[in-house]
Amino acid sequence: MALGAVAYSTWLLEALLGAGLSPVSSYVSELAAQDQPFGTLFRTTDLTAGLLILAGAAGALRWLPRGRATVVGWAGLALFGAATAVDSRLPMSCAPTADAACGARERAGLVPATHAAHVVSSSVAVTGALVGMVALTLAARRYGILPSLAGPLGALLLLLELAATTWTLAAIAAFDAGYGAWAMGVGQRLQVLLIAVWLGLLAHAVRAGVRRG
Repeated sequence: MALGAVAYSTWLLEALLGAGLSPVSSYVSELAAQDQPFGTLFRTTDLTAGLLILAGAAGALRWLPRGRATVVGWAGLALFGAATAVDSRLPMSCAPTADAACGARERAGLVPATHAAHVVSSSVAVTGALVGMVALTLAARRYGILPSLAGPLGALLLLLELAATTWTLAAIAAFDAGYGAWAMGVGQRLQVLLIAVWLGLLAHAVRAGVRRG
């Protein structure tokens, strides 16, 4: 799970690599678009992250103590991992926020099926992550398991994630309606960064729980 969090954070290299997309207004997924110079790198790291997170969640379902909330939480993370892996195989064909022609083709429905399907797989991935975060954080606080998640930091990360997700959804809706980007890129980057940090905290909580048990 910790390694998955690291792989999921590879987008942070965009500034060092000179990816050429605005971090303020672009989707994170555009870094992995087929026409982007580092698209192969980011698609590969997304696939790696998804498979690692899926494996971690499956292992937790198999070997860790299970209750209703924890099963829901780990299943949500398994869905997140699987959808992230699928997402990497369904890349955007171009970057609509940076390429006006790409944006026009997207609005006209003239992009490849993989481009359109990417929106669905990305939505499923984030939904799975949110289900996992909510269920496992609540389970940790209610049942005294996963000690790191039960503390103030776990609750803070969850609240910030929900706020970042709300910001991202509102910004996407505004962009699609032609009202500008609303710093969509910042909101989404904060959203995925918080997921990665929470996954790291989860890995620490599992390790601490196993040692304590």
